[in-house]
Amino acid sequence: MEIIKATKNDIETLMKIRMEMLKEVNSLSDDYVFDKSFIENCRKNFECTGETQTDILCIENGEPVACANLCYLSMMPTFSHPTGKRAHLMNVYVKKDFRRKGLAKKMLELLIEEAKSRKVTEISLDATEKGRPLYESMGFSSNNSAMTMKL
Repeated sequence: MEIIKATKNDIETLMKIRMEMLKEVNSLSDDYVFDKSFIENCRKNFECTGETQTDILCIENGEPVACANLCYLSMMPTFSHPTGKRAHLMNVYVKKDFRRKGLAKKMLELLIEEAKSRKVTEISLDATEKGRPLYESMGFSSNNSAMTMKL
């Protein structure tokens, strides 16, 4: 098992595992066809890997078996976030046959260290019920102060 920080050369691998993840978490059929503009936007996003985001891949025998993504956000500095640098964790996914082996935790550890090296002061995420225990064990906590508006 190889755990790597993805580069722009890994876009097709990142696309492959992300589409698989989206099909599974949204209960879509294996033959589901994503909208062309959605695919294009995902690919454009992965073109920024290493710059505005960090992508982690777990590779077994040349095939992706897990992934995780940390997107960096720059905001006006505040007293509690003096650098103005924050991040949002997304797409933490491990294929069924590779779950419960510590891969998600290893990927998160790498992403947290990367965030620290970039002077990020806060990582946010949208947790599923299944993922919540892992995130809590790593120091994430629920926060009821955030509000959102869908546009």
